[in-house]
Amino acid sequence: MKNLLAKIYKALNLPKGVQIFVMRFFQDRFLIGVTGIIFNEKSEVLLFKHTYRSHAWALPGGYMKSGEHPREALEREIKEESGLIVSVDEPLKTRTDRDNARLDMCYTGAFIGGDFTPSHEVSKYGFFSQDKLPLLRENQVFLIDQAIRERNSTGL
Repeated sequence: MKNLLAKIYKALNLPKGVQIFVMRFFQDRFLIGVTGIIFNEKSEVLLFKHTYRSHAWALPGGYMKSGEHPREALEREIKEESGLIVSVDEPLKTRTDRDNARLDMCYTGAFIGGDFTPSHEVSKYGFFSQDKLPLLRENQVFLIDQAIRERNSTGL
């Protein structure tokens, strides 16, 4: 049955926009998240105290909007949630969450500036050295450790 549908679909020779619409209609949907490990000039990591998470402190992040590049999405999310300006530079890791149909892309970057403004999602921010991190989820500690190892190996 699938082969017959594929042959019919191919024979229709639909315009690209229609093809994409049909594919999206029949495909499972998933979210694409972005997470950032943002360093300041002292090599400390930016963390947000979120108002809605069980572990209050966490790496900054959010979800991509249609048409955004992951770097742009992370820079936008951090600015929207805190007023802080960052430069998202290098990809670190891509993770999948099969239980929640989510793909998460983690990047490293640098703090540029800005004035912190609390939002409905973020009540506080801080920069923390590796030995002074607050309680974080294990997967976030792993990402921070990996980013610091990579940063040290490149001499930054």
